[in-house]
Amino acid sequence: MRVAVTGPTGEIGKAFVRALERSRDVTSVVGMARRPFDPAQHGWKKVEYRQGDVLDRASVERLCEDADVVVHLAFVIVAGSRESEHINLEGSRNVFEAAAQSGAKRLVYASSVAAYGFPELDRPIVEDDPAAGNAAMPYSHHKAQVEGLLSEIVSDADIDAYIFRPCIVAGPQAPLLIDQIPYVRWGDRLPGAVKAMLAAVPGVRPVLPDPGVPFQLVHHDDVATALRAGVLGRGEPGAYNLAGPGTVTMGDVARAMGYISVRVPGIAVDATAEMIARLPALPDEMTWIEAVRRPTLMDTSRARKQLRWRPKYDAATTLRATVSG
Repeated sequence: MRVAVTGPTGEIGKAFVRALERSRDVTSVVGMARRPFDPAQHGWKKVEYRQGDVLDRASVERLCEDADVVVHLAFVIVAGSRESEHINLEGSRNVFEAAAQSGAKRLVYASSVAAYGFPELDRPIVEDDPAAGNAAMPYSHHKAQVEGLLSEIVSDADIDAYIFRPCIVAGPQAPLLIDQIPYVRWGDRLPGAVKAMLAAVPGVRPVLPDPGVPFQLVHHDDVATALRAGVLGRGEPGAYNLAGPGTVTMGDVARAMGYISVRVPGIAVDATAEMIARLPALPDEMTWIEAVRRPTLMDTSRARKQLRWRPKYDAATTLRATVSG
């Protein structure tokens, strides 16, 4: 089969294309992203690469021509709320409509656990829980909006849609883990003089507050095999949660990175999140504090049963691989 992919140059995209390269059922892959990219440098033999933008409808339609499966991975995480929303919603609309009109058999979309909106539940999240998003966090809100858009477009189209909702994606090629920790991103905003002072003092290490909230990780290679299962049409179309076995905390992250970990009460995190939500002109990356206010753990039995998905990496192993990478 022929597979068209948006965003093949990202952390998930590269792992996913490597998985397609190993599949005998996939004869060719055509990928499109905004940056220059040479598949030959990665040893990819099945891949044809085109530089383009999902906001350009003509480019998207050409990408989807003759494709048996269309995979949508391209997504802007932080670019300012309004800009991100425009790119994510309009770009996704172009991909979904072009896929539905192209005659492709399947559409595979990489969403996120954030689409659920971090609900307060006394049990793991399952796929039947609503993808309601979280208005206080643009990334979560946009993920939920795009899922709604997908349902709307494919409802009248003859195409099977697979939606994958991974937790935080990590691994040696995924610096996104660090980007999704709000405290670390805020540390990048320290004045240069303060950074220089800390760097000059022997033994001084960064401090990472730990509210003790457990969260899940999934290795990018395990996400890739789940996406490939969707490409091959395993199981039933629909939504699938993805997470490796086990959990970690911010304290585990601090120790793995050589940081100092300081426990903070959950009430302090809640108060900080509420205060941040009221700030004008709030940078999008600061809203990631919503992700550590409460446990957001998913049940992954559906992917294991229907897709026969077997993640190779647990949360602790994935964390170590991320830091070493």
